[in-house]
Amino acid sequence: MLLKRRYLPSLGSFATFEVAAKHLSFTLAENELNVTQAAISQQIRGLEKSLGVTLFIRKHNSLELTLDGQRLLTAVSGGLDIICDAINDINAPSDPPLITCSGTNAAIACWLKPLVDRFRSERPDVRFVLLASDEDDTLRNFDEVDLSVICGNERCEVGESLYYLFSEIVQPVCSRDYLNQHGPFPDAQSLVQADLLDLHRKHWTADAIGWHPITWDDWFRASGLDLPHLSPSMISNNYPLLVNAAVRGEGIVLGWHHLVRSLMDDGALCALFDAPLHVDRGYYMKVNQASLDKPHVQEFKDFVLTGLAASEQERKPHGAATGDGP
Repeated sequence: MLLKRRYLPSLGSFATFEVAAKHLSFTLAENELNVTQAAISQQIRGLEKSLGVTLFIRKHNSLELTLDGQRLLTAVSGGLDIICDAINDINAPSDPPLITCSGTNAAIACWLKPLVDRFRSERPDVRFVLLASDEDDTLRNFDEVDLSVICGNERCEVGESLYYLFSEIVQPVCSRDYLNQHGPFPDAQSLVQADLLDLHRKHWTADAIGWHPITWDDWFRASGLDLPHLSPSMISNNYPLLVNAAVRGEGIVLGWHHLVRSLMDDGALCALFDAPLHVDRGYYMKVNQASLDKPHVQEFKDFVLTGLAASEQERKPHGAATGDGP
């Protein structure tokens, strides 16, 4: 059974009615619409005839809406607003693709940001929002977050995807200038009198840091030394700050491979000798459920994973550095 198409007066008559009803004056409507008052009166009479109701009570010097007129004004105003919004959406330029990522301060600043820079050199149209916090562990659950970098946690909600990135490896690193001025440092014992940069316990107890701390004490014990009275020259709860201090030649920092690798590749930092500490936990990238069907998010995810796989194939272990290096 075919449905009959409902009959509606012209859209122009509804628009004229809205203006006249807003002003309660055909004269003011004439000024706004730039048509004659007679034309407005004709359109209103035609609309009333089509609908079979009276929309205005015509007084000597004014107009008043009838109850039917008030009902129609509410419907017409809302309908025209919806039409205008749809037209604006159609004509508005589409927003460039946006990727929102979350992680700890160090993960975002030291690991993810260089990857974002390289990705945007190929896709400058893609925008990024980088949410970094050592205190807020709920960032990964925000609806707007597409990707999260997490450590040591393989649990995943239904509909989310978790991708393994790398294991945790820690090794002492410093700048070439510091090594040339204060080295050589051939072994762990030689670091006892060096300027060590260390993370404060406040970092490891932050709400978004939910894993066991790795300190200089741990690294020395793994190297066969027990130094209970170790006194680092600088301590901070901000790892990027310590890394920047090491780059400026202020001392030696424990370098998490994924956080300092780009600086080592650029020559800003170097490994002192080949004594990495392998920690029994890994890092993962979580893709939130609402982002699984976003092409630009999947493209960035593939970019990260492909780059990691290629770098592991090509990269040779960083050997011991000497003060005589370039």
